[in-house]
Amino acid sequence: MCSHNDAKPTMSGRHGAITGMVSLLSMVLALSGCAVGPDFVKPKAKIQENWSEKGDSRVASQTAVDSQWWKAFNDPTFDKLIKLAYQQNLPLQITGLRILESRARLGIAIGRQFPQQQEVFGGATREGISKNAPNSSFRDQNYWGYQVGFDAVWELDFWGKFRRDVQAAHASLIASEADYDDALVSLTAEVARTYTVIRTFEVFIELTQKNAKVQEEGLELAESRLRNGVSTELDVAQARTLLESTRASIPTLQSGMRQVQNALSTLLGQPPGAIETVLGEHKGIPTVPAEVAVGVPAELLRRRPDIRSAELSAAAQCARIGIAKADLYPRFSLLGEIGFQSSDQGGVQSSHAHMKNIFDSSSLYYTFGPSIQWPFLNYGRIENNVRAQDARFQQLLVNYQNTVLKAAQESEDALIGFLKAQEATSFTQNSVQAAQRSVGIALVQYREGVVDYQRVLDTQRALLQVEIRLSETRSSIATNLIALYKALGGGWELRQGRPVISESMQAEMQRRTNWGDLLPPPSPKPENLNPLPARDVPVLKKPYW
Repeated sequence: MCSHNDAKPTMSGRHGAITGMVSLLSMVLALSGCAVGPDFVKPKAKIQENWSEKGDSRVASQTAVDSQWWKAFNDPTFDKLIKLAYQQNLPLQITGLRILESRARLGIAIGRQFPQQQEVFGGATREGISKNAPNSSFRDQNYWGYQVGFDAVWELDFWGKFRRDVQAAHASLIASEADYDDALVSLTAEVARTYTVIRTFEVFIELTQKNAKVQEEGLELAESRLRNGVSTELDVAQARTLLESTRASIPTLQSGMRQVQNALSTLLGQPPGAIETVLGEHKGIPTVPAEVAVGVPAELLRRRPDIRSAELSAAAQCARIGIAKADLYPRFSLLGEIGFQSSDQGGVQSSHAHMKNIFDSSSLYYTFGPSIQWPFLNYGRIENNVRAQDARFQQLLVNYQNTVLKAAQESEDALIGFLKAQEATSFTQNSVQAAQRSVGIALVQYREGVVDYQRVLDTQRALLQVEIRLSETRSSIATNLIALYKALGGGWELRQGRPVISESMQAEMQRRTNWGDLLPPPSPKPENLNPLPARDVPVLKKPYW
């Protein structure tokens, strides 16, 4: 395993070797300023200058979107549900944990800028040499060997491979932060939509029960006329058919409402049934303001977290092209090993004595030197890997453009839905008033024998239908406004200045693993949500240790 060499290096020789290696390292680091591969440039996307409904007086494009848009409904229960969902929603917590994972992965990428392999080693081995081995007659056949030392391999970032890796990891980190914002936008919108649906179901049930009472009065009238011999049993049968049909729809509505309540409980991270105390008494369908602030379409590029995430994912992939291209060029590494060696071969000292003398200056050994690797015979495979990375990058560029287009479509769809639902409400309200008047007239005429009971049935059935339609339209105003604020990217500001992982979860993770300075993860600031240019990545970045 080890043997003494008669040519012992002098201290001046060792000093000269170390000085040479330091000079070589300085030179290579000075030359490591370039980074192969393309630099990311924010992709262009087609977006209109203004909304199609810009001329509508209900649309305020000069005003910025309210970051806490749900307060426009003036409903304290609404506000409480949004707060609880932000604090307790489990998928949102998972998204926050992905930020922590990305921070750790950035630390891994930074660590690759330093010696990639290093280890402290030591050992003692007992060796026996065959007597028939070459030159065995001049050596001890059995001896102990001892070794203690340290070795390292440092691949230098000559072509910017590791800086590109840091760049990609940094872009992935802020993409995960944008994903968290996107999840928060979706969560607030889904809580708002679900809450609106619950209130709408309550109105449906109330309307159906009210119409059932009106139909009960009609049945009593038909039975009275039958007893007095002024009508037939057919009127009674028809009245009972309509009444029982209306009553039968109530359990169906109650079932639907309970299912939506369960969905809201899940959004709040609670078991089914836990939400009823929060909802409190029936408050009706949330009312919305007549006007809405939408800003300008160009703000979507800044406000929508999914657009930011798409851009950052493309930036990370752009850096990966450089990582792949670096494999086309030679890899320069510094290899080094230093330690102490000793054995009792050919000596009379005991093994204990040799162990004791292992740290003498005469037992010191070292090796230093540069290494170069160039897999030029694998050029075809490497080139195709570069092409694959480039194709993925182009996919993400197109995905970014598609995300922008979809954002504009969602905003336009929700805006036109909100405006037209308001217009439809006024017409439907007139229809309800007319239907209520028709029911009253029909009952009076039937009581006086002017019309048959079929006219009463038709008007009562029509009244329930238009009242349900009016409630649906009012609910549509609210849900379209919620969809509009979601499409505009509103709501992610809720997390500003707050940790993305709860304190209790941080404490649990700290008990299990040493997270160092990575916990707690700070809430990302808008100015920090930009890709890191390769020129801003230092050759040696401070590690996350």
